[in-house]
Amino acid sequence: MREERYINKIVQFYRERKRMPSYGEIMKLLGFASKSPAFKFVQKLIDQEILKKDRNGRLLPSRLFYSVRVLGAVEAGWPSPAEEELLDTMTLDEYLISNKEATFMLTVNGDSMKDAGIIAGDLVLVERADKAKDGDIVVAEVDSNWTMKYLRKRGKQVYLEPANSKYKKIFPKEDLKISAVVKAVIRKY
Repeated sequence: MREERYINKIVQFYRERKRMPSYGEIMKLLGFASKSPAFKFVQKLIDQEILKKDRNGRLLPSRLFYSVRVLGAVEAGWPSPAEEELLDTMTLDEYLISNKEATFMLTVNGDSMKDAGIIAGDLVLVERADKAKDGDIVVAEVDSNWTMKYLRKRGKQVYLEPANSKYKKIFPKEDLKISAVVKAVIRKY
């Protein structure tokens, strides 16, 4: 389908250059003789929510530009025959982020959460929150120091617990403020 080829060319341009093409570049990219068909095609893509515009009229990519194919599952136990089957596409944002405005990343230092699978150099995706439930991994300020640990609640007692036996539980002497809850760990191999 010609429209799909055109969309793929625009997506490829964006991925290679890390910016959206201008109308003149779209005209050349798609082989149009003038900018008028480029404007019409872009408007069609905006109507289909494949492209967006910011308040200044500049083109913005949609989720299509960041999506990754989901091909199936892989066995982590006993080996089994693998079948590659396109199940869907998704963006990492839609999988990992529920509240974009409250979400940010932090780089992990130290090894106090290694038994939870979080090691130095990892990135943690966290969501701002002033409350968390027992067992959540939180970023918290405890007695004027910042740390990331499991939040534990035992009756009226609230404390932070590391995931490494080399470290002790942290019982606040004065104050414990939850700043964020860890939503995901990102490690690049």
